[in-house]
Amino acid sequence: MAKLAQTSVKYIIRAKFFANGVVEKPDVIGALFGQTEGLLGPEMDLRELQRTGKIGRIEVENIKIEGGKTTGEIIIPSSLGSTETALIGAAIETIERIGPCDAEINVEALEDLRTVKRKYIVDRAKDLLSALLSKVPDINILTEQILQDVRAGEICEYEGMAAGPEAATSEEIIFVEGRADVINLLKHGIKNAIAIGGTSINPKVVDISKEKIVTVFVDGDRGGNLILKELMDMGVDIDYVARAPQGKEVEELTKKEIFKSLRDRVPYNKKAEEEKEVKEEKPAAEPKVSKRATIKKETKIKPRKEAAKKKEVKKQSQEVEDEIKEFVKQQLEDIIGTRAASIYNENMELLGRVPVKELGNALKQIDSAYIVISDGEITSSLLKVAESKGIKIFASTKKSPVKSSKIEIIYA
Repeated sequence: MAKLAQTSVKYIIRAKFFANGVVEKPDVIGALFGQTEGLLGPEMDLRELQRTGKIGRIEVENIKIEGGKTTGEIIIPSSLGSTETALIGAAIETIERIGPCDAEINVEALEDLRTVKRKYIVDRAKDLLSALLSKVPDINILTEQILQDVRAGEICEYEGMAAGPEAATSEEIIFVEGRADVINLLKHGIKNAIAIGGTSINPKVVDISKEKIVTVFVDGDRGGNLILKELMDMGVDIDYVARAPQGKEVEELTKKEIFKSLRDRVPYNKKAEEEKEVKEEKPAAEPKVSKRATIKKETKIKPRKEAAKKKEVKKQSQEVEDEIKEFVKQQLEDIIGTRAASIYNENMELLGRVPVKELGNALKQIDSAYIVISDGEITSSLLKVAESKGIKIFASTKKSPVKSSKIEIIYA
């Protein structure tokens, strides 16, 4: 018997047989060939079909003999068309005897192997596509990575120290410990940092501090305190001090942590720092005063403290506002020509970047938006959506006549 090539099989005929007696596999095969011979004409004879490879090897499986009766399964592979295969299935159901026993054959199913293959192909394609998509990075992440790499490559030298490209021209500068700190700040858009050299501080920082507004950004550990003390001993004119979160170094901070630390910077008080050093070395005993004297003293200085606190809060608020506007200005320069719009929250963290034409729909789906920066015209309908979503700053590269009492509009 010719064996049908597995690659050419289209259909499988699956049937079950029941014989009222004990029969074996050869009896079943003989009944299939013998009792269907000539039934559908010479062209559809099982022997001829098998000889020409249109019917494959017939298998008889799962034969069981119980109580003198036999059951089993018949499997017939076919490369014929669906109609011819169905005729073969119907033909074998006409068999009434297997060997010496009365018998009955019932076709359970005609299976289309191509359907099975299609299902496998679809399922496998889903797996492959899922694996592929899981490796495709978000366009915003790619954009941010490219910007970070470009900014990191802008590191230069200023007075023999590693610095950002704007350190020489900026009125305000940030002193950090090392080159890695400068690179991390550059990655996140801060271009006016200078690496002062850690515990081996470049003496030129004294002259620089007299010409510029200086913020010292130190690590959140004992090393940061030591650097601050050394700067103080050298006579560096420090205006503000910013600290990394406890236990962290500036070079490992995220964008959010960097901007938060700089927003929380405090005015530098040399006398207070000296007193703090003394207290750390030897705690001073608290003076004994009467309760009345304490109350009187507190009452006397309270108005001054409140006034100073309000002044400081107002000053810090102005600093944050200036920082946000500087951030917006930088992002406007970066977005020119992209025909895209970026959406940020109050902490200047990117929430999404979309084509200008999709900005309205994007804003409707975001609840924490605070800043919008667009390379497109601000229309009245777009401004209405922005107002309803609580946007505070809307910046654009293209001027338009629209106005808003709720949103500050900035143009490049």
